[in-house]
Amino acid sequence: MPIKKTKDVLIIGAGPIGIACALECKKKGLDYVVVEKGALTNSLYNYPLNMTFFSTSEKLEIGDIPFISNNPKPNRNEALEYYRRVSTSNNLHINLYETILSVEKVNECFKIISEKNNYTTKKVIVSTGFYDIPKMLNIPGEELPKVMHYYKEAHPFVMQKVIVVGASNSAVDAALEVWRKGGDVTMVVRGPKIGERVKYWVKPDIENRIEEGSIKAYFNSEIIKITKNEVFIQTPKGPKILDNNFVIALTGYKPDFKFLKSLEVQFSEDGNYFPKYNTETMESNVEGLYLAGVICGGLETHKWFIENSRVHAKIIIQDISKKNQ
Repeated sequence: MPIKKTKDVLIIGAGPIGIACALECKKKGLDYVVVEKGALTNSLYNYPLNMTFFSTSEKLEIGDIPFISNNPKPNRNEALEYYRRVSTSNNLHINLYETILSVEKVNECFKIISEKNNYTTKKVIVSTGFYDIPKMLNIPGEELPKVMHYYKEAHPFVMQKVIVVGASNSAVDAALEVWRKGGDVTMVVRGPKIGERVKYWVKPDIENRIEEGSIKAYFNSEIIKITKNEVFIQTPKGPKILDNNFVIALTGYKPDFKFLKSLEVQFSEDGNYFPKYNTETMESNVEGLYLAGVICGGLETHKWFIENSRVHAKIIIQDISKKNQ
């Protein structure tokens, strides 16, 4: 039977920003809990095994706790270890593998039902990120088992014909790694070139591999249909049919807008789905409901990341503490 719990603050999402919010709650003596539907820092856990961050370790630090890494740019495993140690050494109250089922505001409090507990809380912080929902291609054949929207490692694609869709950091990293492990890689890119935000030490590498023909690339092109053994693409020179074993569609991800709408959060009407919030407090249009981290960027998920959104934790908890006085 679900347990009824009363809290000052409930934080949804145990990513780096959710953990930072928990640290600030602890400093201010607030009774809080973090509820996460997956593993600790679930998004980071699902990153590619060999991923290296763009940011330096000090820019990924939270709660003024030093992050020491072996290299100037830390990798996925170092980040997982850092945030794990921050959470465990500070005895943060984090409930993992617990999905929130509903959030309802009743008078001045929020009634929250999860798979395991029933909560009553005065304040809610949503820091759920955006990595759980991929942007779909919406084409025939996308449902085939050979099509994936997440990339973990190169080994399954050794000696296979692989199409990588996209030209962002994740797509470029996957294309290079699969090619270096013996995959036959073709990139299909909707734009005219490799993305400008690709890591500066990686961009020349992919451009040189394309120029020499080691990795094939079709720019200003898109996939129109996927079958068991082929992929149909439209290029500036007309349609082409490519032999294919796997499609890695790394076209980006988006926040859970459906969940935010269920909380009655309002959005901008410009097509970017920017959620409405007070930039000085991070409080949304729903009184007592705060937004933190990349979820604040709507569809423009590149605007917020750990480096520039970790400050949200202090801003939010300062506002909550002031209102509690």
